[in-house]
Amino acid sequence: MEYMNKSLTQIHNALIKGEVTPLELVKEAIEKAKKDDNNAFEYICEKEALEAVKKLDESNKDSLLWGVPVVIKDNYSTKDIPTTASSNILNGYVPVFSAEAVIRLEKAGAIVIAKTTMDELAMGGSGTTGHLGVTYNPWDKSKTRIVGGSSCGSAAAMASGIVPIALGSDTGDSVRKPASYAALVGFKPTWGRISRFGLFPFATSLDHVGYFSRNVYDSAYLLNVLAGHDDKDFSSSFKEVNDYTSKINEGVINKRIAVIKGIIDSIKDKTVLASFDESINYLKKQGATVDVVEIDINLLKSIFPTYVIISCAEATSNNANLDGIKFGNRIEGESFEEVMMNTRTNGFSPLIKRRFVIGSFSLMRENQDELFVRAQKCRRMIVDAFNKVFEKYDAIYCPASPSIAPLIKGSSDTLSDEYLIADNYMAFGNMGGYPSITLPIGFENNMPFGANLTCKPFDEANLFSIANEIEKGTGLKDLVAKEGR
Repeated sequence: MEYMNKSLTQIHNALIKGEVTPLELVKEAIEKAKKDDNNAFEYICEKEALEAVKKLDESNKDSLLWGVPVVIKDNYSTKDIPTTASSNILNGYVPVFSAEAVIRLEKAGAIVIAKTTMDELAMGGSGTTGHLGVTYNPWDKSKTRIVGGSSCGSAAAMASGIVPIALGSDTGDSVRKPASYAALVGFKPTWGRISRFGLFPFATSLDHVGYFSRNVYDSAYLLNVLAGHDDKDFSSSFKEVNDYTSKINEGVINKRIAVIKGIIDSIKDKTVLASFDESINYLKKQGATVDVVEIDINLLKSIFPTYVIISCAEATSNNANLDGIKFGNRIEGESFEEVMMNTRTNGFSPLIKRRFVIGSFSLMRENQDELFVRAQKCRRMIVDAFNKVFEKYDAIYCPASPSIAPLIKGSSDTLSDEYLIADNYMAFGNMGGYPSITLPIGFENNMPFGANLTCKPFDEANLFSIANEIEKGTGLKDLVAKEGR
């Protein structure tokens, strides 16, 4: 019997009843990982995982994560395990410490069985720019469609039924968009709710720890494990950690939910809109008030370019240490300047070079006011506009993507008028640090698509209760691609 395609609760119950052992779970997950044909993995931790099983603390059996295999996006530092962030410049890098999120998973009894592929240095949204090549969408047997990025490998591993939980990171929508394309629940918390210590920085003011699960309850439970202050991360919050599963069945009676008109108007796919309307009608029948709300269309259009300027500028600064001198892959030269030039020229892909050029140009003294400072002001206006919506509403609810997963051929992260709003609006959740979750709401041609729900900062309990109600209405949970529908 297979277990890796089940929910955390189902796996935990099987462990408690003695139907399966942690060792058997790990072996099942590793066997599946070795058979993966979607390019989901950077490194399979077979030796490390088998050693970790022997050291499991029996007194921790009450944890739903005890003995459960998980995978980690390759931009999380993992002690004694190769970590490349899917970039040639970090080939051969083996960290001497683990990220706090990884440590908390392991303390809860989880077993790391692999590091997953990603868009290089987490910069990208297609899952096509990592140094191992394209990561494919398991729902598409023709291997012509993306699974989305940058957390592509974690999403593919989950959709393939290899593990029940996968760690990712979300700077613009890098967990929530792949979740839409892969029929998963993708969640990022309030900025500062989970420690980012050991997560390779992309854009510090936008980066969030994120993760995938098969259902909303598992997502809420995982936040119980990962949330809380960490002295090693000065940006982590001291705010009390609640039991995020305790009110998950609270329902939506008297909840007020806003749908943003400009986002809906930018979506043309009738199947996506029809499924979204069905979910809205269900919420209304359960007692929620759902209103269409307007936000200045120019602000909605500005979300993506604002994100690009700020993220590229911060990335340029954060990755200045990738120079071939301190650690990682090194290409020799006659001087340290030449070493840096050779290493960065050969170590970075065209995507990364382009983003660093944008970031450096935006930070030049003569350009700062016109580009970087202006983008920061625009960010403030965007967040203020969404804060006004949250003054009257408990949540904002919209389709997470304008369509099913796009074809690999023609996928690009360059600025485009096509779906400018619908494809990129979820970055407002990172700009404002709001908790946000994506979950499946429908299928078109056997390919999934999802909807996104966002709430006020530190209102994760409310977020999970509304998302759980949506999940009840759609009945779409615990989905695995290979099983079809």
